[in-house]
Amino acid sequence: MLKNVAVVAFDGVAPFELGVLCEAWGIDRTVHDVPALDFGVCTPRPGKVTTSMGFGLEIEHGLERAAEADLVCIPAQHRSWGAPDELLELLRATVDRGARVLSVCSGAFLLGDAGLLDGRGCTTHWMYTDELQRRFPQARVVPEVLYVDEDPVITAAGSAAGLDACLHLWRKEYGAKVASMVARRMVVPPQREGGQAQYIARAVPECDAATLGPLLTWITENLREDHSVEALAKRAHMSARTFARRFRAETGATPHAWVTNQRVLAAEELLEGSDRPVEWIATEVGFGNAATMRQHFTRVRGISPQAYRQTFSCSEGPEEASA
Repeated sequence: MLKNVAVVAFDGVAPFELGVLCEAWGIDRTVHDVPALDFGVCTPRPGKVTTSMGFGLEIEHGLERAAEADLVCIPAQHRSWGAPDELLELLRATVDRGARVLSVCSGAFLLGDAGLLDGRGCTTHWMYTDELQRRFPQARVVPEVLYVDEDPVITAAGSAAGLDACLHLWRKEYGAKVASMVARRMVVPPQREGGQAQYIARAVPECDAATLGPLLTWITENLREDHSVEALAKRAHMSARTFARRFRAETGATPHAWVTNQRVLAAEELLEGSDRPVEWIATEVGFGNAATMRQHFTRVRGISPQAYRQTFSCSEGPEEASA
């Protein structure tokens, strides 16, 4: 279980990405039933660290603070920065002992210097993905996505995508309810999938074009309805082809993938907070039956509904053999 988090700062560190990691892991949210973490910021040379924006930070902990952390986080820095050997060794040792490392934006280059991207899927800011692939040809760079989880190595794209990766880990370790509360405190969406596009290529709309926002809200409030492309296109007063194109432009996902994810999110909350039978939950969130829900839930989350309930359930209800 994730209990101890260390963030490594260094000369030239990007303050926003450093702040993202501090906000995600360093805030005490126990008043809202979010588990308290042992959090610290460290640096290879304790003392003053200069940020990429020119102002300095005073950091008292050396790298020994990260030696036993369950998660070691690397914010963005200049891609040509030469990390000291002791930091690269720390990152390798972290993975070797079974703990995780997480990079944000150009921090992925530091993981590459440590040899941790070889043979793994990874990402960085969309401006730097080609360079990352050139410098680390054995890595499997995935361009444009928000984050890649190749446990124990997690890489996030630019800036705010670091929040998405951190919320993903909160959910992975403590469940949807805790992750949603962390997101609510930060006033950000509780979940954007790792495979979602970093940026949305919107076509220039006609002046009287309406956003799909109201339709998306209706979908989440009526998950049991028929949400095929044809049915949704009819509700949006578009042809199926135009609707599918507009939907992907506005959300970065296909209608099927987006609806499936919303159903999985709703199923997570019911699995955690109720002892309702899995068959009932499957019907309630629009999957229709337990077998279909199990198929989609396992594909999206990498875990069966039954295993998810056993891990995160807040109720005392009986386990469901049909999950």
